[in-house]
Amino acid sequence: MDIIDRELESRKVEIHKGVELFFKANMTITDWDIAEVDDREVAKRLLAMMQSALDTIKVDVEAGKYDYY
Repeated sequence: MDIIDRELESRKVEIHKGVELFFKANMTITDWDIAEVDDREVAKRLLAMMQSALDTIKVDVEAGKYDYY
């Protein structure tokens, strides 16, 4: 395991919890804003939005947008 693997592995749980917290916060906000909302439908749509954002970031990574050196 190289240094990058060790660094990211040490934060893996924190990263997963952060993503889950973001997801749950948006589910809660939607529940507040829409009475009798279909939570499963909201979850599917929210996941699609999050995946779209991740896909955009992936393209940006490949294009070197986050190369700071």
